[in-house]
Amino acid sequence: MTSRTQLEILSGGRLRNWVIGVGAGLVALAGLVVGQEYGNTSSKDLHPRLVAWLSAAAVIVFGAIATGRLSRIAAHQASRRSMSAAGGVRLTVAVTGYLVAVVASLGVLNYTHLLVGAGVAGIVIGIAAQQSLGNVFAGLVLLLARPFAVGDRIRVRAGALGGIFDAWVRETSLSYVTLQTDDGMMRVPNSVMLAAGVVQLPQTGPVPPLAAVLPPAAPPADQSSAAQAASGTSQAEPPGVEPGSPPA
Repeated sequence: MTSRTQLEILSGGRLRNWVIGVGAGLVALAGLVVGQEYGNTSSKDLHPRLVAWLSAAAVIVFGAIATGRLSRIAAHQASRRSMSAAGGVRLTVAVTGYLVAVVASLGVLNYTHLLVGAGVAGIVIGIAAQQSLGNVFAGLVLLLARPFAVGDRIRVRAGALGGIFDAWVRETSLSYVTLQTDDGMMRVPNSVMLAAGVVQLPQTGPVPPLAAVLPPAAPPADQSSAAQAASGTSQAEPPGVEPGSPPA
């Protein structure tokens, strides 16, 4: 299979995901509007209740289909910028879409008490995970704006990081940006990188390997113990006497 054929297959798959995702989203939105206008679960008539339940089912089913397709598209776009962030982007989009579908279906069914409880729980979780959620949203902004990419050599200006330093971008994710500096590997939160000034520098050479900044490996235990034993034996010998010579 040639590369052109593979490119056509990938392009066709992305187009199909777009068409199915957008179409399912429109059907879910139509179900939400119909359920809000003509559905009523507390009515004594069968018709409004049936409309409400069918509309809620349409919102759930087609909302899940739209979420699945759109999360694949978002993961593909993220993988073109960072391989490690693709899974996190897909999970974030999927969880958000499913939550929206569930909340919309509960609104159609007039379960307001559940919506109030979910809103209070969401506020509590948002306050507790404020820093983590801030890093996630900052990571999404960095992936969309793309001020740098993996393999770029950049100059970072940030007071929170101690001033100005040069680094190589090793990895980007939804939580951290991994930078390779002269002192070693540095994992910087996305919120800090989003607030920092970043300048792309010309690459004067190839990206240095990871071994260039890692500390030297410690010798094996058996070799180190043998070396210590040898050094202890040599220190125990009196000066002027060769090791292994018989005593006088």
